Amino acid sequence: MQALSVLVFQSDRRVAQALSGVLSEHFSAVHVAESLEELRLSIPRYRTDVAIVDVELLRLAEIERIHREFPGVSIVCTHRVADEEMWATVLNAGASDMCPTYDTRSIVMSTMRQYTLSHAAA
Repeated sequence: MQALSVLVFQSDRRVAQALSGVLSEHFSAVHVAESLEELRLSIPRYRTDVAIVDVELLRLAEIERIHREFPGVSIVCTHRVADEEMWATVLNAGASDMCPTYDTRSIVMSTMRQYTLSHAAA
């Protein structure tokens, strides 16, 4: 298990719980935020390495703001109908990756990749 803090912010509470359960099998600390305010307060509180956020809950400006305020945090966005145009848009806003909401395997792999990349650069 890697020493990693992951924060999950999803529009569907069942998805958030399922995702946090799978992620907790791979990472040391997984937390769920239930509001934008909780997300913003939890990033420094839990020393978050990767935030997995549903783009239906955040405007692009908010992704940019989180990226700017917390530059050490990788942002993996999710969306139920993710496509290449949306992927490019969120990456330009500061996200590290974008995955379909229900593709748990891709989300876990992206989280691992973002953690590996951020620690290799450090």
